[in-house]
Amino acid sequence: MNHEPDFFENLRAELSSWRLWTDRAIVLGYAVMAGLFVVGFTIAAEWAFGLFGRLHQSAPWAVLLWTPALTAGIVWVTRRWFPGAGGSGIPQIKAALDPAVPPERRSLFASLRLTVAKIGLGVAGFAAGLSIGREGPSVQVAAGVMQHARRWLSPGSTIDARALLIAGGAAGIAAAFNAPLAGVVFAIEELSGRMEARASGVIIAAIVLAGLVAVSAFGNLSYFGIIKVPSLGWNLLGPGLLVALVCGVAGGLFARLMIASLTGAPQRLNRWRARWPVRFAAVGGLLIAVIGLVSGGATFGAGSEAVKQMLAGHDELTPLYTLLKFIATWLTAWCGVPGGIFAPSLSIGAGIGDGIAQLAGPAFGPALIAMGMAGFLAAVTQAPLTAFIIVMEMIDGHSMVLSLMASAMLASLVSRMISRPLYEALADHMVKTATGLLQPATVPGETAPPADAPPTPSSR
Repeated sequence: MNHEPDFFENLRAELSSWRLWTDRAIVLGYAVMAGLFVVGFTIAAEWAFGLFGRLHQSAPWAVLLWTPALTAGIVWVTRRWFPGAGGSGIPQIKAALDPAVPPERRSLFASLRLTVAKIGLGVAGFAAGLSIGREGPSVQVAAGVMQHARRWLSPGSTIDARALLIAGGAAGIAAAFNAPLAGVVFAIEELSGRMEARASGVIIAAIVLAGLVAVSAFGNLSYFGIIKVPSLGWNLLGPGLLVALVCGVAGGLFARLMIASLTGAPQRLNRWRARWPVRFAAVGGLLIAVIGLVSGGATFGAGSEAVKQMLAGHDELTPLYTLLKFIATWLTAWCGVPGGIFAPSLSIGAGIGDGIAQLAGPAFGPALIAMGMAGFLAAVTQAPLTAFIIVMEMIDGHSMVLSLMASAMLASLVSRMISRPLYEALADHMVKTATGLLQPATVPGETAPPADAPPTPSSR
């Protein structure tokens, strides 16, 4: 029989357990620390890309040597000492949450050691001018910090490792994008599949504290500022529908290409990548440098500055930019460097929206660019709720909620007809590798597992 809660009895129970409050203080302290790590990563990444920008401006052709050499070095270090740090970071946390992974092997995917390595190698990737983002890696960075809290909690604590990983991942998204709602939805849609009652408090607390640290460092500003959108009517239906469909097809193809490349599909280039990974990375870095020079530097880095210029109406990039950014992002990921695809995906989606806006009319520009960002990100990740909320919070686009939601949902639906979910497929590959169900292909000269997969038991 249900009884009404007794306030004084519950208050007495709360105040009588000092260990309960100690556990809570530990978790909150780690949430602040996770925010500090993400803020430090952000500052270091921006400094490193600024360094690359100065090199590119003063000696453009030097990047033809600098980018391949640094890319090869990053891949060598990653494969030699930190194989779990390769790639985005989101598949690693999804793999760590998989029930098939024994608790003692979660450190292959999330740990303080990998957090430090992810930051250092990610910063090096920005210094190389690679087409990467810091938002996906921030998930692994923050989750690696949060999971470390478990060793200090009492044995009877209800806060388990799973809750800490989810809270850390959500806090990483919230702090990186300054988008707390996106952090909550990301935890539900991409990491856990549901919000567990006992974990919800930890997740919200981590998001709030990590977000406050980021706001204290960078201010309470929208990532891309506030866009000015004219009154939306039925005249936006045709162009908006076209943006969603193009983003759905392009995002689905991108996800399918990424899955085939990063899971070691039996193709000639992937066999070469497995045999000579560092040489492959050097060639990939050279191609990325050439693409960057051809595009006038527009494809280097995350692409956030190009999106800001497009949203402000100061820049109109040709469809060729979008194609080159697509290729540069895929090549960067294929090389196996630590780096995310969130920000580059937003840049590609913005380019699609901008291209269609040039045909439909400049008045539709900001709206179609925002819809393209939400659509392409939703198509790549097949997480439409997270995608449209991220974009809505990044542009302060509450007036476009329905348009962004429709674009994300339609693009995700089209993408599902073309490709499997990207992060789920990569996480499944990592789980099979870590549990011995899938052995990496070994060829003469191979000394380490693929950079996008953790080491197998036999290779440790």
